[in-house]
Amino acid sequence: MRIRTFALRNILPRDEGTASRARTAGVAALVAGLLAVCFCAVAPAQAQSGALARRLITQAVNERNLVTLSGNTRPEAIAANDRGPVADDMQLSHMYLLLKRAPEQETAVETLVAQLHDANSVQYHKWLTPDEVADRFAPNAEDVQAVSDWLTSHGFTVNGVYLANGVIDFSGSAGAIREAFHTAIHNLSVKGERHIANMSDPSIPAALAPAIQGVVAMNDFRPQPARKPKAAYTVNADYQLLVPGDLETIYNINPLFARGVSGQGQTVVVVEDTDLYTTDDWYVFRKTFGLAQKYPKGSLAQIHPQPSRNWFNGGPCADPGVNGDDSEAAVDVEWASASAPSAAIVLASCADTDANFGGFIALQNLLTGRGIPPAIVSISYLESESYLGSSGNAYVNQLYQLADLEGVSIFTAAGDAGADTSDQFAPAAVSGLNVSGFASTPYDVAVGGTDFGDAYLGASSTYWGATNGPYYNSALSYIPEIPWNDSCASLLITQALGFSQSYGPTGSCNSTIGEEYFLGVVGGSGGPSSCAFGNPTIPGVVGGNCEGYPKPSFQRVYGNPSDRVRDVPDVSLFAGNGVWGHYYVICYSDPTPGYYGTPCVTPPNGTPADWSGGGGTSFAAPILAGIQALINQTSEPRQGNPDYIYYALAADEYGYKGNSSCNSTLGNQTSAGCVFYDVTLGDNDVNCLPLVIDSTTVGSFNCYYDGATNGVLSTSTKSYKPAYVTTTGYDYPSGLGSVNAYNLAKSWPGSRLGWGR
Repeated sequence: MRIRTFALRNILPRDEGTASRARTAGVAALVAGLLAVCFCAVAPAQAQSGALARRLITQAVNERNLVTLSGNTRPEAIAANDRGPVADDMQLSHMYLLLKRAPEQETAVETLVAQLHDANSVQYHKWLTPDEVADRFAPNAEDVQAVSDWLTSHGFTVNGVYLANGVIDFSGSAGAIREAFHTAIHNLSVKGERHIANMSDPSIPAALAPAIQGVVAMNDFRPQPARKPKAAYTVNADYQLLVPGDLETIYNINPLFARGVSGQGQTVVVVEDTDLYTTDDWYVFRKTFGLAQKYPKGSLAQIHPQPSRNWFNGGPCADPGVNGDDSEAAVDVEWASASAPSAAIVLASCADTDANFGGFIALQNLLTGRGIPPAIVSISYLESESYLGSSGNAYVNQLYQLADLEGVSIFTAAGDAGADTSDQFAPAAVSGLNVSGFASTPYDVAVGGTDFGDAYLGASSTYWGATNGPYYNSALSYIPEIPWNDSCASLLITQALGFSQSYGPTGSCNSTIGEEYFLGVVGGSGGPSSCAFGNPTIPGVVGGNCEGYPKPSFQRVYGNPSDRVRDVPDVSLFAGNGVWGHYYVICYSDPTPGYYGTPCVTPPNGTPADWSGGGGTSFAAPILAGIQALINQTSEPRQGNPDYIYYALAADEYGYKGNSSCNSTLGNQTSAGCVFYDVTLGDNDVNCLPLVIDSTTVGSFNCYYDGATNGVLSTSTKSYKPAYVTTTGYDYPSGLGSVNAYNLAKSWPGSRLGWGR
């Protein structure tokens, strides 16, 4: 949908999102079925040893012989933010104590994951149930009992045990935490917001240490949604709203729809820590853009998945109601439905507790029931590896690993902060290079973000019709893509603004226009895993004994660096928020001040041009999850981690030198047979500054200045090596590139579309 504007014209920023509280009667059966999956878990009394679970606790507990659990303190827990201890009787509910597996158990798990995805293995796609995972890979029952007894001896309540991924759910007071874990919970003030957190790493008896990974968590900091409101400016472009019909054309979804493949019988679950403001927004979105008329079987449900009510004290999944994240929930349900309009879209949400993210509570409960877990899950939140800490990263890794064992495909937003996820949406990157720990595990698909390059190439009229279709769509074909990047450090923005370089006194980032409009950590995230294990010396900054996840076996493709670590993203889709004129439209009507909701007015009183809008990888993740639902419909109902197939198909396409016929810059001249569109123009570099802690400058990380105030992220501080630039084949800004959905589905192993691998 075209809207004429002037370049760099200031407008009011708009958020993306929609929300709801009510369930609908039309999806009652689906709700009941999913809840039935969740009302089950294994009580401590029923705990059984996994087949390989030897005892790790071999000594008597001595409370005076302690070991520190490093990596369990938030970077914000510093003196400058400290506002004193909380009251001793303050309760922290549903903390997770993450247990370790024996090394031989962990090896067995990793071997099985590989076999489940190996077509030559007898284990291929023989997914496990939650009970089977617990039976084979649960921690030793005596160890679980010993740790549980130790917790109760210090006044904690053990609510239950998730044996499948080795988690003890417990609650207790701040005084009990100080007495048992030897760390104090304090009040903090961080950027004007009140928080609580432990001020130092906890310590436990050395006898228990072989069986305990860490505590997740003793603070109330929560991950960020990966979404960004519409930009208040454009670069030499018209505003062009992206609607579902455009998505269907650009990524070639329409041929699937034409063959009757639109997600029938499939379910896409989006996990949240909020309800929708109103389900009416979802229905208005679908009706306005023709989805309801053409695909009437699509449905929406909201659930709050619980573990077994037989053993949890009150249940850890409370209805979160509506909060500031409800715009994220709107994005997820609407755009998952846009790519899989006949699928059942299920929003699974739990309220955040004092110590836990509600989205992970929901996912934990979905994956550990005795029923069948969902086949596809989308997560649009993020936290950098260096902020999560070793325990947080370990928990996310084991949670996603559990999903993979069960055949669940996890799609996660790679982030909206270029190469520095620690500082998403900040004015400048200060923490150096890092990636999101929610996206960097070997068990999920990390979804990155692109923008459309037609305005940069001066070819907008080639790709967008002068008039809109019946449902506001105007895209004519596939459109050249570039990395999504709103920063002055962008090579393409720098050129468009008339500068020869982004850095230095004469660079775009130190110019009047650059400082006014383009300073900000905003863009599709990507880079190497670097702090999944170990802990930083400087809070939030990769360093110390940090190490990344080892490179998974599937990540072998032309362009992928020989860095020995997991790289993200895997695949990208459009995520722009308007800097080049393009952004997503959403129906999000929450009028709460500061939430940026707007009425979803339809003709004759208004058009979607008046609705909320924005971008971010939080759009890309549920869209790709929806595309996977179409693939599952035409092949197998469960796929586990789709990365194994994505990379195999990309290796076929890119070969040993890349595939010039699939270069995204060719736009509508790309080969008709491309599965991936190789993004080769642009970068996701962002501007940076030194890090200041407690009013003291502690250093400048991965930042190149060349004598100017504003620097740009660089892999060298002595010369300009931007982090990061696109290349042929795989690259950090876009991963494997974006997808041709029809060709991807046709090429999928077992496809019933007549063109298998």
